[in-house]
Amino acid sequence: MSAFNDRTPARVVAERRTIDYIPDAERHGGLLSQFTLWIAANLQITAIVTGALAVVLGGDVFWSLVALLLGQVIGGAVMALHGAQGPQLGLPQMISSRVQFGVYGAVIPIALVCLMYVGFSASGSVLAGQAVAQLMHVDDALGIVVFTAIIVVFTVLGYRVIHGIGRIASVVGVIAFVYMFAQLLIGHDVSALLTNRHFTLSSFLLSMSLSASWQIAFGPYVADYSRYLPRSTSPRKTFWAIGLGSVIGAQTSMIFGVFAAALAGKQFSGHEVSFVVGLGASGGIAALLYFAIAFGKITITTLNAYGSVMSLTTVVSGFKGDNRLSTRGRLAYILVMVGAAMWLALAGRHAFLKEFSSFILFLLAFFTPWSAINLVDYYFITRDRYDVPALYDPNGRYGRWNVTGIVIYVIGVLVQLPFISSAFYTGPLVDALDGADISWIIGLAVPAVLYFVAARRAVEHIPSQLILPTDPALVAKPFSK
Repeated sequence: MSAFNDRTPARVVAERRTIDYIPDAERHGGLLSQFTLWIAANLQITAIVTGALAVVLGGDVFWSLVALLLGQVIGGAVMALHGAQGPQLGLPQMISSRVQFGVYGAVIPIALVCLMYVGFSASGSVLAGQAVAQLMHVDDALGIVVFTAIIVVFTVLGYRVIHGIGRIASVVGVIAFVYMFAQLLIGHDVSALLTNRHFTLSSFLLSMSLSASWQIAFGPYVADYSRYLPRSTSPRKTFWAIGLGSVIGAQTSMIFGVFAAALAGKQFSGHEVSFVVGLGASGGIAALLYFAIAFGKITITTLNAYGSVMSLTTVVSGFKGDNRLSTRGRLAYILVMVGAAMWLALAGRHAFLKEFSSFILFLLAFFTPWSAINLVDYYFITRDRYDVPALYDPNGRYGRWNVTGIVIYVIGVLVQLPFISSAFYTGPLVDALDGADISWIIGLAVPAVLYFVAARRAVEHIPSQLILPTDPALVAKPFSK
């Protein structure tokens, strides 16, 4: 390989790159920033509400906590394996899907990823808007609009600013949660809640699905926020920094949500923010907690908006054969995606909890097969031997459509249908399993096995080593199918 220029360029506040490869001279950051970013992304009100759903939808406190932790670990491992790809490839997450699906075929999962960004941003904006409204003493709708404007600014500034926000938000989040847990333990008999144990398989699996889906849903963009790390960064250490930050943050929030929902009963739904703050705060302390809730949502909602730019650029570039996006085009994508999320938040803010639970459980069916295929290919088939320039060329090594990857992805979605239990759709085998939803387990296992068997028989597209745009001798080599 050719030598790289490791001279650090002058720091700029606003990011200029989108889905193009990050050369070594522009790499920066460390593993601590990965940990703080993902703990900040999870120490927030939407994660609290997700944990609360385990109780709201019928589970008891003890077994809900156990199930949430188990799903957290499984889902967190999946998302962290995606994140570990970032430093090695120097690419946002979804562009690498072109290896498994083809340059055009990758549009299929990416389009669904865009729906995820809009849905999660909208649901998060509802809760953040409530907090902003309380701080400003305005209507919730205006609170949502103000919060959205802040997200647009931070998304435009990009990668460095997002990690900076993550570091600040992680400190704010830890302080806020220490205070809220202290108030919870002082003012309520939490131990009594733990003694009420009524195990049911359906509730246990539902709680597992909630936390696993929460973590797996990060998979399509987690590498977007590790791709600037130096290539020498250990994949193993990257895995642990991202995974621990995400799992610790999410489980902490969900534990609090479980206790809050168990104490609140029917008062929780529709008044999530005010109830959490009202557990032990008033006056100035309450204002600080509202600020912490709003600030906590900034990190994850900015991640969603930033990821939407990566995904939309990936879709457009696949057909245009271009890997760059102008500043004006980048801003347009941000406004479109964030604006759509704001509209949904305003339209659905009065019935958030039920719609959100249905959304995250149904969404899982479309991301577990993609996740399984991407991870099996990267870690067992290509083993990071990607031809990065070919990712932008429909006539190159990976072609327009990878029929094998697309067919297995569709199969991975279809095999889950009998086992899905959501407000959108309930499969025919759900009743036989006492209402338990095991679709995400099927959606991980079946595509992983099928792709492993099929891809090992078609290895002609795999280069002998990682090919980067900065390796002119390798890039110049033609590829013959």
